[in-house]
Amino acid sequence: MASALILGHWVALDPKHACPVSVRERVLECLSENVYFDEIAGGFTRLQQECRDFIALLRHFQLPLDASYQPNIVLTVDQATQLATGVFQGLVQQAKLKPKVQENLEEKRKCVLRTAMQTGKDQLSLNIMVQASLSSFLVSLKWLPEKLNPVIRPLMVSIKKEENEQLQRASAEHLVRLLEQCVQRQPCPNPKVLRNLVAFLCSDVTYTPLIESDPTNSSAEEVEQRQQRQDSVQASATLLHAPSKFEGILMLAKMQKLAEKAGLRRARKNSLQGTPTSDGSIEDLQSLAEEEGQHANEVQRRGAMIALSYAASYLGGSLPEKLPSLWEMAFKALQQSGERGAEGTTVDSATENQDESSQQLVTGLQLLEVIGPHLHPQLHPKVTEMLPALCVTLDHSYTAVRHMAARCLGMLSKVLTGPTMTVILGEVLGRVGASHADTQRQGAIEAIASVIENLGLDLVPYIVFLVVPMLGRMSDTNEAVRLLATHCFASLVRLMPLDGGIREPLNLPAHLEAKRVEEKHFLEQLMSAKHADNFELSIPINAQLRCYQQEGVNWLAFLNKYKLHGILCDDMGLGKTLQSICILAQDHFLREQAYKESGQPDSKPLPSLVVCPPTLTGHWVYEVEKFVSSKYLNPLHYTGPPTERMRLQSKARKHNLIVASYDIVRNDIDFFGAIRWNYCILDEGHIIKNGRTKLARAIKQLRANHRLILTGTPIQNNVLDLWSLFDFLMPGFLGTEKQFVARYSRPILQSRDAKSSSKEQEAGVLAMESLHRQVLPFLLRRMKDDVLQDLPPKIIQDYYCELSPLQVQLYEDFAKSRAKKAVDDSVSGASEDNVNVHGTAHVFQALQYLRKVCNHPKLVLNVHHPEYERIMGSLKQSNTPLSDIGHAAKLSSLKQLLLDCGIGTAGQAEQEQVVHAHRALIFCQLKSMLDIVERDLLKMHMNSVSYLRLDGSVPPGQRHALVQRFNDDPSIDVLLLTTQVGGLGLNLTGADTVIFVEHDWNPMKDLQAMDRAHRIGQKKVVNVYRLITRGTLEEKIMGLQKFKLTIANTVITQENSSLQTMGTDQLLDLFTLDQDGAMAANSSSSSSSRSIRGLLETLPELWDSSKYDSEYDLSCFLSTLKPK
Repeated sequence: MASALILGHWVALDPKHACPVSVRERVLECLSENVYFDEIAGGFTRLQQECRDFIALLRHFQLPLDASYQPNIVLTVDQATQLATGVFQGLVQQAKLKPKVQENLEEKRKCVLRTAMQTGKDQLSLNIMVQASLSSFLVSLKWLPEKLNPVIRPLMVSIKKEENEQLQRASAEHLVRLLEQCVQRQPCPNPKVLRNLVAFLCSDVTYTPLIESDPTNSSAEEVEQRQQRQDSVQASATLLHAPSKFEGILMLAKMQKLAEKAGLRRARKNSLQGTPTSDGSIEDLQSLAEEEGQHANEVQRRGAMIALSYAASYLGGSLPEKLPSLWEMAFKALQQSGERGAEGTTVDSATENQDESSQQLVTGLQLLEVIGPHLHPQLHPKVTEMLPALCVTLDHSYTAVRHMAARCLGMLSKVLTGPTMTVILGEVLGRVGASHADTQRQGAIEAIASVIENLGLDLVPYIVFLVVPMLGRMSDTNEAVRLLATHCFASLVRLMPLDGGIREPLNLPAHLEAKRVEEKHFLEQLMSAKHADNFELSIPINAQLRCYQQEGVNWLAFLNKYKLHGILCDDMGLGKTLQSICILAQDHFLREQAYKESGQPDSKPLPSLVVCPPTLTGHWVYEVEKFVSSKYLNPLHYTGPPTERMRLQSKARKHNLIVASYDIVRNDIDFFGAIRWNYCILDEGHIIKNGRTKLARAIKQLRANHRLILTGTPIQNNVLDLWSLFDFLMPGFLGTEKQFVARYSRPILQSRDAKSSSKEQEAGVLAMESLHRQVLPFLLRRMKDDVLQDLPPKIIQDYYCELSPLQVQLYEDFAKSRAKKAVDDSVSGASEDNVNVHGTAHVFQALQYLRKVCNHPKLVLNVHHPEYERIMGSLKQSNTPLSDIGHAAKLSSLKQLLLDCGIGTAGQAEQEQVVHAHRALIFCQLKSMLDIVERDLLKMHMNSVSYLRLDGSVPPGQRHALVQRFNDDPSIDVLLLTTQVGGLGLNLTGADTVIFVEHDWNPMKDLQAMDRAHRIGQKKVVNVYRLITRGTLEEKIMGLQKFKLTIANTVITQENSSLQTMGTDQLLDLFTLDQDGAMAANSSSSSSSRSIRGLLETLPELWDSSKYDSEYDLSCFLSTLKPK
């Protein structure tokens, strides 16, 4: 090979120097020789020794081996392979061997087979390189023998099989030069060579689609070849929802594969590295053969693409004259297809002849896609003439033909941008709206998707023309069109400049220029809510909208006009409900008016649905009745037990608005899913953030013209929360869940890892920016500080209290217990690969136990506690009951805090003052803690304080009335609530003081709870007090809460699973009591942080106390609190 390369280089440097005839003849002789190269001598010798050992072993176990296999026989590679496969299988079937003997023989057979396969592969690779180098030298000499086959064959084999792309490229270039030298030769080999190259190009059916013929009309050989190609497809990947021969869009299948491309690439890389990874069994050999077959197809496709593209660029403008057969293969079938379409001749008769001609058309289009970017500019006019034919081909009944036509248009949009985009914006966009023909819409939408993929940022000047047509198809009746249109729309949004500034395309026809000006206003509104047209309500609203609320209604009206869907995520307390009611009532009114005038089915009045937490259903009905007359919105409060709901279902037709809770919609999804809704509004929509829950799946079954989510916290824990919300709003807009994770979630999370590389960090930033661009047009968020100048301030204060002696004793007893040691072992011993589920439960039981100790000893002291009898005996001697508030630091502090606020008195005397200056909301996580506050503090020590209580025991239908009673009656001093029930959506502006006895470790839930009082309508300064026991787990967790809140303030956030960012020493530090009350320093390394990640990933959300109460019951845990 080295000699041939040197000779070739010599000819290139001195082309006029004559090469000796003897050298040329010797090179030609070498092309006909079959030799073993010295480079495989070691492997070949090892193979002979293993074969002799294998033969000796077979004879030792008296297997009837043929006499021709002598002890010193030298076997070829093929003979050795046959010995280890067919011959061995025949011998084993004849003999009855013991399992141990068969195991020994099988192991030896695998060794022989592995060595034979590797040796054969090395020999073949060397032979291809040497033969191709020799042929290239003869081509460089421009000396061709009378018989060309010895020269052409090595070059073709190299193009087909050479793994090294550089050597493959050299062979391809020399083959093109050989074709040029043979232009005038008779007989001319060029047509046959080019047909073979095109066959190589189309051999990979994962790249070039295959039209399946009717097997009943095919020969046995054709059936076998077709089956082999189908096996090749299955070996490469399994396509979900693969399109059929006539129906569907192939590009969707390609997109589904891309989500798992990285994993498939790694698997393929492992399976194709030098030595086979199989164990040599027949099944593994078949699997390996399928994988290698697919890889071989990819290699020969690459070689053909190099050769054909080089031919187009090397021959320049003379390509049609010098290689007419290549030009004909690329354009003849396309031209015929265009002529039939122009004449109105059908192209969808599914006959065998049509299958064959359609496959030829696919082949020609594939060839055009490859050579198109390399054609000489003087050939561009001829290509431009084919654009109408390509548009006609988009209407073809065959899925594969439409796919290839779309890909060719995508390629040409990059090469001939002006002429191609004129056709795309004219003829192709016209086909997008062809409601009578699914195949036309499928072909057109696939062509636009291909253009978007090829042009990238160069598409920006044309975005203005494409956005609205894609919007129209996002609600298409055909699922494939709908999904791809949503994908296109998402890609267009991602390309839009955030400032709305769109570059103007050059040389547009006059009618397109006028359309550009018209559509540009739409983009301005999409990119900025402030640019939305002012929307005047034509129905009376019993409220004066603030400026920012009118802007919100304008934005909602814009979404309504273009049938878009979005998330209104204004800060809590800014009137999201009122804004939603405005657009809801107005749309119902306009729809009813339109139906009266036209009677068209598309304007027929439909009911709307509001889904919200059970506490808010009554509030929604009240707000609707308060702001809008029943002639516009007539709400039905859909609640109660199943029998009551069955009765309400019969009344639903008399109402145009149904208000129901999430759980009721899930339980009655058969009823709700059967109705076509006008609006579907999810209040506190972050409840469906986990798309895998039954609740989220049920909600996503609802069908509605307009979908709207209201939430003050669109992202609480994970970027994936956003995917689930948009999966409800616009399914497919952010891709499938796997695509979203691959494109956004995984890069963002990896970039936040302490050990991430600079490349991973850059990928994370790019993913975040891309996600920002894609979702921001459909999010509207305003903060109180920005829009409410007249809202009084909210002051948050941490109110520290010292543990009582009894609480200190319980805390310290835990530190000496077996439970503490078990926690140490669980955390310290956890690793990425060794996560003990029982250990994780133990950690959370311990956290829950200490949390209750901080609240009140009564919550943990029961007969199961090992110290119960001793402590109760000690309390009896001191004549102090366990219910004494002196044993609970928080109760004593709460009492003092209420007194400081002027609520209640220290004694039992009657209160002369009926209405106090301040009124308070007291939040607890646990109902049991709420019981203690009510029974041991308010009733025993502050019976002058009037109060109401709102928790899960209050029926949902009665909760709104209770809230109204508190707001309307200033003589009620306190409202006791659990964060789970009272922390969402309620308007509690009657109170100006908020006290958290317990804290939700998800900071968003605490923020939502305190904003029940700090919202529109509040006239007083709101003081928020958080009771925190000093030096305990609670103080440390609150520090984490502040950290998590900082991260979650952005639209995109890392996976803030609370404890996931802590090191091992920090987690263990939660279980110790700081004597000086100081927080432990964060000195953990990134490695220690990673050491518990596997453990923490298996834990549920820390802040969901209801989950621990059911899953991590403390009764058994208490038995482990005995001393070590």
